[in-house]
Amino acid sequence: MSETPPPRIVIVGAGPAGIRAAVMLVGAGLHPVVIDEGQRAGGQIYRRPPAGFARTPDQLYGSEAAKASALHALFDQLAEEGRLTHCAGSSVIAVQEDRLHVLGEGGVQVIFHDRLILATGASDRVAPVPGWQSAGVYSLGAAQIALKAQGVALGQRIVLIGSGPLLTLVGAQLVKAGADVAAVLDTSSWRQQMRGLWRLAARPLVALRGLALRVRLGGRYHTGVTLERIETDGNGVSAMRWRDAGGRQHLTPCDTIGMGWHLRAETHLADLAGCTFIYDERWWQWLPKTDQMGRAGNGTYLAGDGVRLLGADGAEIAGRLAAAACLADLGFPAPSTAADLRELARIERFACGLASTFPWPAAMVRALPGDAVVCRCENVTAGDVRESVDFGGGEANRVKSLSRVGMGRCQGRYCQLAAVELIAAQTGCTPAAVGRLRGQAPVRPAPVGAFLRDG
Repeated sequence: MSETPPPRIVIVGAGPAGIRAAVMLVGAGLHPVVIDEGQRAGGQIYRRPPAGFARTPDQLYGSEAAKASALHALFDQLAEEGRLTHCAGSSVIAVQEDRLHVLGEGGVQVIFHDRLILATGASDRVAPVPGWQSAGVYSLGAAQIALKAQGVALGQRIVLIGSGPLLTLVGAQLVKAGADVAAVLDTSSWRQQMRGLWRLAARPLVALRGLALRVRLGGRYHTGVTLERIETDGNGVSAMRWRDAGGRQHLTPCDTIGMGWHLRAETHLADLAGCTFIYDERWWQWLPKTDQMGRAGNGTYLAGDGVRLLGADGAEIAGRLAAAACLADLGFPAPSTAADLRELARIERFACGLASTFPWPAAMVRALPGDAVVCRCENVTAGDVRESVDFGGGEANRVKSLSRVGMGRCQGRYCQLAAVELIAAQTGCTPAAVGRLRGQAPVRPAPVGAFLRDG
């Protein structure tokens, strides 16, 4: 009588959520496959530089250095001992029933699974500002990655715009590294921040660290600003035009703009896996629906910022919960999760406080001039989106088909939320009523040659 083969469990993402899920599965005697786009585990928040990099963990991760180093060491040990399979530098570009199509150095391969844990994380949430399509404009995450991975600042004189913890964190990191940061412009008003301060009491030490970052920025940091335009010359960005909280106009010379309004959950693979989505009014975006353990149905589990934007600590807990749910569903003994669920609830209260304290600038997006570019991939303007609504109605995918918004290389990652705001304003409905852009494979650009097995 043949033995039943062990279940094939695949984890997508080797950030805090993916690492913790893998550790729990290994502890239960299973051998998970971990697929990650990075060459070394850590994810975006704990991204590791190339070997031989001179900067220390303290310099790279600040107060989170001990956590980052511990996670790195734990995952590396399991991989070196052969207790898990790490597919580094690989990107899942499609999900089809029980198989993943994975793009790596050797082309596209198919990996089968019995259970799938998606720990895909998040990316920058950006809002269009007139001129943002110009050379020299980056997301806050891109600026942080360049600093962590290569030890460089993207530009000689930098202005950062947006709102949320990442804005001040990147600003402080760049200043500490010696970069010339001319201004950090926060669209959230001081009154808005004070009104939401009480909600941040759920994690007082984290809130205090955020305040310390502002102190480090000093007079560079401005709240309640109105962003008017990114000025350009023949070579790219030349200045940022903005108004302060008192209405006074400023023109700050710079050659680089970093922008971002908190985070946007990376949900394309969850979409292809058949997950249900709901519009979360706290975060102003569509998020996958799961139970408190991360179950999304059909043998799929979600963990980390790809389902709930709770940061690195929340991602670690969510990774453990998803793995525990997977083990329980497979009939394996699973550890008690009561303490993790309580802690995750506390972190979620704090995260919701951040969302209300540093809100998505919906009013700014809805007031964009007609010639402002919304979709940089396809050069679709705010006027194009509004015209498509008037012609074909206010459903997101209908507007997409008429205007090409969200049809470019990023598949709406950077324009979808803004386009939805414009559609909602034009039709007089809510963003939830507009709907979301449907995902499609491949979720990342892939060369045709990668699909040719004999090529």
